Amino acid sequence: MGGRASVRVVELRVLEGPNLYFTRPAIKLTLAVPGWLTANEDRAAELARRMGLPGSARPGAPRSEHRRRFVARLAAHVTRSLAGAAGSRIGVRSRPGAEPERIVVAYPWRRRTAAEALGREVADVLGAALRARRPFRALLRERAARLSRVDEPGAGASVPVPHVPVIAVTGTNGKTTTVRLLAHLFAEAGRTVAYTSTDGVYLNGRLVEEGDYSGPSGAGMALSQPGVEVVVLEVARGGILLKGIGAAHADVAVVTNVSADHLGLHGIATLDQLAEVKATITRIVPPEGWSVLNADDPRVLAMRRAAGGRPFLFSMDPDHPALRSALAERGRGIAPIDGRLSLLRPGPSIVPLMPLEDVPVTLAGISSVHVQNAMAAAAAALGAGLRREDVVRGLRSFVLDPERNPGRANLFEDRGRVVVIDYAHNEAGMEGLVEIGRGLRAPGAEVWIAFCSAGDRSDDIMHAVGYRAARGADHVAVVELRRYLRGRDPEDVVDRLRAGAIDGGATDVPEFPDEVAGLEWMLEHARENDVVAIAALSKRQELFELLRSRGATRIDPARCRQLARRARGGL
Repeated sequence: MGGRASVRVVELRVLEGPNLYFTRPAIKLTLAVPGWLTANEDRAAELARRMGLPGSARPGAPRSEHRRRFVARLAAHVTRSLAGAAGSRIGVRSRPGAEPERIVVAYPWRRRTAAEALGREVADVLGAALRARRPFRALLRERAARLSRVDEPGAGASVPVPHVPVIAVTGTNGKTTTVRLLAHLFAEAGRTVAYTSTDGVYLNGRLVEEGDYSGPSGAGMALSQPGVEVVVLEVARGGILLKGIGAAHADVAVVTNVSADHLGLHGIATLDQLAEVKATITRIVPPEGWSVLNADDPRVLAMRRAAGGRPFLFSMDPDHPALRSALAERGRGIAPIDGRLSLLRPGPSIVPLMPLEDVPVTLAGISSVHVQNAMAAAAAALGAGLRREDVVRGLRSFVLDPERNPGRANLFEDRGRVVVIDYAHNEAGMEGLVEIGRGLRAPGAEVWIAFCSAGDRSDDIMHAVGYRAARGADHVAVVELRRYLRGRDPEDVVDRLRAGAIDGGATDVPEFPDEVAGLEWMLEHARENDVVAIAALSKRQELFELLRSRGATRIDPARCRQLARRARGGL
């Protein structure tokens, strides 16, 4: 069997910053290795022995998972051996790939061209060794000589080393809100703050560059802003996987949660794998920094084991055992106690900050998701050195309105009905939207929800979104999202969302061509005191314009408190 056909490079990706594999720039080499996976077990074992693979584990049956892991280990050995023959000692990580015939090898790099050349030679050595026509050491000497003749080793890594405090925020839900709230806290304290998000790069609230800058290019742009004193980075899964993190370290890392979203993309198939990606930002926190983690999410809490810095946990449960553990380790905690946002310090001591009802982002305390966002932001700001009084003042003045946080729990009143425009785009987001709807619904009134999904979500995620909407609302509708089909048939998206809603108990699930048509239908049929909620992913501005044309008014924090008390039977 020919070695070249049996081993080939699928992708050689240059990760320019801290990443899933290392806390410094690395090469991710994805190889297809069908020849090694189909080889006779005895032959694979003998070849590995000749190549000096440490240990005596058997390769496992052809095409088995055992064999894939064995070949990944062998590829790591080849990478280390070849680098050593060329005069370098490097760390190497390897694992099975996302596809059945693939493995992944990763190693740090200092000079790009030389590092890429090493990856190609690794694939060549693996293929040539399978043919077993020449001794392994001879193959190494020959390929190392070729590496030494690389004319230009290439540019060095240029990941920015921050000279101002950096707060990195990741998670499946709540990233953007937490980032914007953090930026607001520092701005209210008089600091010059730059932040990045999926909407753009901002300096002191002014848009510098529009677009999705939740990747490394956004970090570089934010850090280079004139006079910047604090940088807050939204760090998305895609950026970590495709390029790495755009800063060499973060003084504070925040992980909001890990829930089902974007699974099946870039080799991430499970929630545990997604959590591993999100945990990357916690590994670049220095010992004197802080890792702010959601103790109510088991996968986030588990990040403590490998996180850098000191633990600063937040939880809806002030008696959470993890909070006690963090305090015993000289860490910090934050939780609601007696209706007040409270700081927990070693001692233990409790420092009440302010009533939850007075924190507008929490929607008078009815939204547990936004209570968690508020706790995460407060913890990160305190960890980055902001004074408690500055944190409290900033929490009092940040409102979920279309200017400061567009599309995230924006509240309006239209002829006696409450309207909620939100970004609920996955199961956890829909659960949060349902909670808001119920928390603002007057006694005897109903909740209406129109929802949608991007085409790159898995079938299970689409079904779950529909199911959660139907379980929590009295009336549901599906709206199409043709701008974000991403290769999927629009009818398939609608059918899967509708099937989830039917499984959740809905009997009538109408379909509308976009969010505007869905909102118009709900406003036409909803009664006074009902709550009308829509998941708005593509037409936020059009929805805002529709409400303005109808004379709808914004719900300010004081009115939100009234509605929440009415929903609880207090009015």
